[in-house]
Amino acid sequence: MSSDSPIQYGKVKASYFWDDGSGINGDTGAPASGEPMQKGLAASPSWPLGTEGYVLYDGKKADFFIGDRGPGNPAEGCNVLLDLDGKTFAELTGESWNDSSYTVSGGNGHIDVEYVITKWGDGHGTEGAPRPMSGSTVCDSAVSAVPDDLRSDEEKKADEQRKKEEEAKKKEEEAQKKKEEEQKKAEEKAEAEAAKKKAEQTDQELAAHGRNDGSGGGSSTGTEAQTAANSMNGFTLAGADLPLAAGALTLAVLPALLIALFFARRPAASYASQGEGLLSQAASRLPESWVAKATDIGTRVKDSSAYAKAADLAAKAGTAAGAARDNVVERVRSRGRHGA
Repeated sequence: MSSDSPIQYGKVKASYFWDDGSGINGDTGAPASGEPMQKGLAASPSWPLGTEGYVLYDGKKADFFIGDRGPGNPAEGCNVLLDLDGKTFAELTGESWNDSSYTVSGGNGHIDVEYVITKWGDGHGTEGAPRPMSGSTVCDSAVSAVPDDLRSDEEKKADEQRKKEEEAKKKEEEAQKKKEEEQKKAEEKAEAEAAKKKAEQTDQELAAHGRNDGSGGGSSTGTEAQTAANSMNGFTLAGADLPLAAGALTLAVLPALLIALFFARRPAASYASQGEGLLSQAASRLPESWVAKATDIGTRVKDSSAYAKAADLAAKAGTAAGAARDNVVERVRSRGRHGA
């Protein structure tokens, strides 16, 4: 017999037989496997010939091997699915075997047994859940999980080791997942802080620019002109050397700076006479090189993928520039009304 390590376990109803070709008690002829009828030879309607195992009944154990086919009709409906030899059946039930009548004393022809398959045979048949010879159904209810008390120590140790490995793998995956989530949160936090810092820096720069434009005094005209000229040079360099987003800021602030510079170079008395037409005249009198430079920067910004991001920054800068421009115009008008 093979080792006792179970590969399939279940419960079935078993009967008994003894087929040696004598024709006694329903003898149907020699076993299908070609093996002579003997103690331990059992019949199954579906398991492969040569399959080995054992049965348990009332605290007793008996080995068997599949050497014949049967039961026939009793197996329908998953009723009787195993035929034990008469001598084994008698030992399990505590009765005696009659060699003349091929019967077991006591009159009990069926018992419910636990079966354990330890090796599948290589003969004709089907492994797994038993089924009637007609193949009408698969008796899945005749197969159950192997009880721990029937498993070998080696199998138990192997299962324990497998469970430990699975638990360790699961913990490792959970730790990795937690680490990735924490890393993602840290990156998102860093990005948010960077964006906030950048926004605060932009607000501070715009506020500082507004304070510079709002400073007054008798010498403010020359200072504004110089500041506008310096700003013009700075923005021109930014448009050439910095990212295109800086070019968008140049376009937004450029008109106010140019107009402020133009106002600073005109006599104060002329402002009062020309009034509202002064802005349009200033625009027409800008140097062509400045206009060309601004146009070139604007074209490159518009054609770049950074245009959408730059537009937001330009809008903020444009708002500040507009305020600065209005401040300059108001001061110019005030001087025109009251005299320079």
